[in-house]
Amino acid sequence: MLNLEQKKAIVAEVSDVATNAQAAFAAEYSGLSVSEMTQLRANARNAGVYMRVVKNTLARRALEDTDFACLKDDLVGQLVLAFTNDDPAEAARLFRDFMKDHEALDFRALALNGLRMGPDELKRLADMPTRDQALAMLVGVLQAPIAKLVRTLAEPSNKLARTIAAIRDQKQTA
Repeated sequence: MLNLEQKKAIVAEVSDVATNAQAAFAAEYSGLSVSEMTQLRANARNAGVYMRVVKNTLARRALEDTDFACLKDDLVGQLVLAFTNDDPAEAARLFRDFMKDHEALDFRALALNGLRMGPDELKRLADMPTRDQALAMLVGVLQAPIAKLVRTLAEPSNKLARTIAAIRDQKQTA
C-alpha cells in the first residue's frame, strides 16, 4: 500500500512526463504475463517511450492540467500509460507490433496535442512514415523539378549531338 508521500511523488513524476510529452497512450494489460509485460517495457525503453503502470485515480490527478486530460474517461481497469517526447508514430508502432503477438494487450486510446483518439487511430498513426522516411520523401519531391530542369536544359545539346552524328553517318554511307 502506498503512503501519501509516495502517491504525491508518483503524481508529480507522471505529471512532469506528461507535460513534456507529445503523445500519450493507454492500454489494458490485464491478460499479460509478467514476462510479456517485461518484454513490452523493454521494447518501450529501447524506443524511447516512458511507460508506467499507475493507479487510475493517481493517473487522473497527474493528467489533470496537461494536454492529456482528455484521456480521463478511458482510465478504467488495469492500465499501462505510455508517453513519448519524440515520434508519436514510433510509440504507435511499438503497441501495434506488440499486439500482433499478444492479443491480451487491449489498446484503449491515445492523445495527441489535447485530442483524444480511439484504438482505431493507432494503426493510422503507426503507418505514418518515420522521420527519416519523411525527409527522404521530401528530398525526392524537391529533387524532381530540379532533375527535370537539368534534363530539359541538356536536351538541345543532346539533340545537336545526335543530329551531327546522323549527318556523319549519312556522309560515311554515301
